[in-house]
Amino acid sequence: MRLMDEQYTKTPFYGCLRMTAQLRRQGYAVNHKRVQRLMQVMDIQAIYPKRRTSIADKGHKVYPYLLRNLTITRPNQVWSADITYIRMLRGFMYLVAIIDWYSRYVVAWQLSNTLDGRFCLDTLKQSLAQGRPEIFNTDQGVQFTAQAFTSCLEGAGIRVSMDGRGRAFDNIFIERLWRSVKYEDIYLHEYATVPELEKGLERYFMFYNYERLHQSLSYQVPAEVHLGSFDSPLLNNKVSSILTGLWS
Repeated sequence: MRLMDEQYTKTPFYGCLRMTAQLRRQGYAVNHKRVQRLMQVMDIQAIYPKRRTSIADKGHKVYPYLLRNLTITRPNQVWSADITYIRMLRGFMYLVAIIDWYSRYVVAWQLSNTLDGRFCLDTLKQSLAQGRPEIFNTDQGVQFTAQAFTSCLEGAGIRVSMDGRGRAFDNIFIERLWRSVKYEDIYLHEYATVPELEKGLERYFMFYNYERLHQSLSYQVPAEVHLGSFDSPLLNNKVSSILTGLWS
């Protein structure tokens, strides 16, 4: 699963058959049925236009895709959420994150050892304590189509948008976030325990939001775009204090 995670992060367009062939080229005697089963456990699938295989909540309301031809011009216009598999030296966890499309700012995140939708709902509530987007976009996975999740959004006056079938790159910004998280933190540190992983991710997301320059943001950091400039000495001191504590 470690090798599969690294390969998928590098080539997210690899499906079961390509993943099986790649593992065999590396000397692992695996068949496609085992690879398919492990990919289901990891909650990963090839990213390319195809029939969507994500399992939606039974009887869930079908929400339209609201981002077609939409120009993103400001923070809190569109947020999106997604889940990724995080490997450790022993075992694995799942990570959900909510990101603002315009600023790339990670509004909230949380770890779970299962794909139960509760941790996604808790993360949503945490994010809504900080602000409100106009539109919230997800795929049609069961965690996001659950009535509890969509009702929370609608109750906050937020328009719900869901990726259409075959729309492979609707959540491309958060897919890029996963690549950054894994290459810049997870693969470098080889976390052994959940507390270590949680502390490491807290440190990384602070770095990502407040220090990591983005070319697409004209070499600003996400917090500058999302929250405003860092001209305030109070804000500067607060961020500096947090980062110093996390990196020490």
